Amino acid sequence: MKPLLRRDDLVYPELSYQLIGYAYEVFDELGPGHSEKTYQKAYAIMLRKNNHKYEEQVFYPVRFKNEIVSRGFLDFYIDEKIIIELKKNELFSKTHIEQVLDYIKRSNLKLAILINFTIEGIKFKRIVNVNQ
Repeated sequence: MKPLLRRDDLVYPELSYQLIGYAYEVFDELGPGHSEKTYQKAYAIMLRKNNHKYEEQVFYPVRFKNEIVSRGFLDFYIDEKIIIELKKNELFSKTHIEQVLDYIKRSNLKLAILINFTIEGIKFKRIVNVNQ
């Protein structure tokens, strides 16, 4: 019998595996070519059906000198642990990676997962807050 691979350096490995798996299920059923909003609605169904505590489209203010200078919305804040950001891109853009990294730093979370729905399938990137 082959031993299980266990890594102690991964943040929330079991939860991450589930959350990424939901994206694969969404893609397997819907396929490529849908809008980002369609994938988000389907992903929310997966979270609900699997009894996750989550918030969707969470307001995210960017402040300068205590004044809001910009705003954004997190796609999903799940189980008070992980941010999931869904995109419809073939590549991970530097802007999206920086955006998600900023989200987790300002919210003092350990992990965000950026998930891209591409023509060929799902691509994902785990983004870890090393300061947490």
